[in-house]
Amino acid sequence: MTRLFGTDGVRGLANRDLTAELAVDLSVAAAHVLGETGAFEGHRPVAVVGRDPRASGEFLEAAVVAGLASAGVDVRRVGVLPTPGVAYLTAARSADLGVMLSASHNAMPDNGIKFFARGGHKLGDAIEDAVESRLGEPWDRPTGSGVGRVTDDAEGAHAYTEHLLSTLAGQNLDGVRVVVDCANGAASSVAADAFARAAADVITIHDAPDGLNINEACGSTHLRSLQAAVVEHGADLGVALDGDADRCLAVDASGSLVDGDQILAILTLAMRDAGRLAHNSVVSTVMSNLGFRQAMQREGVAVVATAVGDRYVLEAMRSFGYTLGGEQSGHLIMSEHATTGDGLLTALHLGAELATSGRTLADLASVMQRFPQVLVNVPDVDKMRVDAPAIAAAVAEEERALGDDGRVLLRPSGTEPLVRVMVEADSAERAQEVADRLATVVRKTIG
Repeated sequence: MTRLFGTDGVRGLANRDLTAELAVDLSVAAAHVLGETGAFEGHRPVAVVGRDPRASGEFLEAAVVAGLASAGVDVRRVGVLPTPGVAYLTAARSADLGVMLSASHNAMPDNGIKFFARGGHKLGDAIEDAVESRLGEPWDRPTGSGVGRVTDDAEGAHAYTEHLLSTLAGQNLDGVRVVVDCANGAASSVAADAFARAAADVITIHDAPDGLNINEACGSTHLRSLQAAVVEHGADLGVALDGDADRCLAVDASGSLVDGDQILAILTLAMRDAGRLAHNSVVSTVMSNLGFRQAMQREGVAVVATAVGDRYVLEAMRSFGYTLGGEQSGHLIMSEHATTGDGLLTALHLGAELATSGRTLADLASVMQRFPQVLVNVPDVDKMRVDAPAIAAAVAEEERALGDDGRVLLRPSGTEPLVRVMVEADSAERAQEVADRLATVVRKTIG
């Protein structure tokens, strides 16, 4: 049976896969499970609920609020706000749980529900499984004064922006011209204010959400308009956020992409030089570019590798006290300031590094050479046999041939019956050839 929770909450086509009924049931079950773990500590529980601007978020928010209040949880609605803003307010308001309604970078028809525990941390797998197991169970409903009350937190966005600015610790972006693509998403209401108050010369684009245009030909998955705007305005930096602003990619003055690995490399060295990189280590996933790993090795920084997904990066950071981690996709976690990936936080600190160093983004990003990377999905296979001897032998042969000029990674999909073949090499052509050969072996062996 397919697990309801993915690597980032529950997600699906709104009103088909993710219905109002499911949203109510998930909220009730989450309240019960967290209450029984002692998270509410014998007091009347409080939840923070936010959303991105998707049209479906309106009825799903109502469903979540109804479910929580019916379970005796007081609800503070913060409205449209980035996911990391909801996580921050969950901690800052001493709430017992937080709920964010968003499908991140997905197209508008999708939506999702993410839960945060007390302190603004995502729920662990075991808690999510417990929530899923309790869906639709009979329960004793509170009545009278036992039901939850619902209020609006009008100061939530301001409090989150104040928090972002406080993390700069006196640094600012004076002299930096930045274009921010808000993806017509959750950051549209706070991005311009945050950058302007950090003394940047800021231009925002795709900052007029109407409920239907989120991520539409904009944001971190569609960079072309940002690249053009950066060149047009003579900007030093372009920032592409996704729908819930928990990730960001960057664009340099020439319009060239600076991806999550490159941003992570820049901030790693900045934090190391400032004495803030705990254990002289940075956390990234197995999908991080070989160029990132080589750059960190040259700089004497240890790289801790995790499974794909920012939740696994965060788990490693929390377990061992690391202060920086991230993914190639642009999810970066600065644990001194946040409990989850935060695109605005990342972008502000990247801009501050430009201002402080006096260097261009292209120059800062040159610390690593990005190896061409090819990803081939091999569908309709027995993904649990990805370690079959014939496949392992083929991988070993290709790795020997690549030597230090590339690497190979095969991994089963977490949600589909397919194997992902990732190859990095010194040229895109070579990477594609190796990936195609290995995909053929996978198909013949376990197809």
